Amino acid sequence: MLTRLAQVVAALTVICSLSVPPASAQPDFGPDYTPTQFGPMGPAGRDMLVKVRLAGLWEGPAGRLGLEKSANPLVKEAGRHLINGHAELDAKVLELGRTLNVSLPTEANSDQQGWIAEMTNAPAGSTEFDRIFANRLRAAHGGVYKFLAVVRTGTRNTAIRDFAKRCMEVVLDHIQVLEATGMVDFEDTKAIPLAALAAPAPSPTVVPTVPQVVPNLPKTQNIAQQEENNDFSDGLLGILVLAAVAGGIYLWSSGRPRRSSRE
Repeated sequence: MLTRLAQVVAALTVICSLSVPPASAQPDFGPDYTPTQFGPMGPAGRDMLVKVRLAGLWEGPAGRLGLEKSANPLVKEAGRHLINGHAELDAKVLELGRTLNVSLPTEANSDQQGWIAEMTNAPAGSTEFDRIFANRLRAAHGGVYKFLAVVRTGTRNTAIRDFAKRCMEVVLDHIQVLEATGMVDFEDTKAIPLAALAAPAPSPTVVPTVPQVVPNLPKTQNIAQQEENNDFSDGLLGILVLAAVAGGIYLWSSGRPRRSSRE
């Protein structure tokens, strides 16, 4: 009898599983993309993590130089924002690097080291230091901000999308406090390129559709038709349940030992 009962349970499990839609697989964007629990991870997402890590390796120290060497309270305030912002982003980017298996740099690149050297060599408390500080950092943040926007717009990875959003918020804050120093040279179009017109958005693909003729039924007839469809679905469900129960009873009863006719 236990064997028959197990068969009934298995049959009901199969019937119920038919109504559960299968899990959708991640889209295949090519060999450069790796499936993760957050969605496909592509080259742009990996490059973003590397760039954010590189930014923290020189902009955090630059912020500390601003606090130590500048006599301008606005430059000092910008330095505090840089220190706090990159401390937050550094912790998160290292976590994401481990989670998404992305190797991250451990030291600033040669250009960034050169900018730190410029600030280090500039006289403390001088306008020269303040100008180097504001312009080097404003130019770097402008380029990173544009890159983050591109990644945020196109990534299919939710972890990268959320982190890009937070990075854009922090970078925009840094841009604003750097500009507030009054030291940013906006006439330097090489360091801060002029805004360009964005490329026109691609037109959506128009899929031809075949017009469907829907009879103009009275409202009461539409309601009746809807109720008829609902009744049909409920009736079909009831039939399936009854069939499963009847099958279970049959299997259970056929497995019981029959009594002797003498009893």
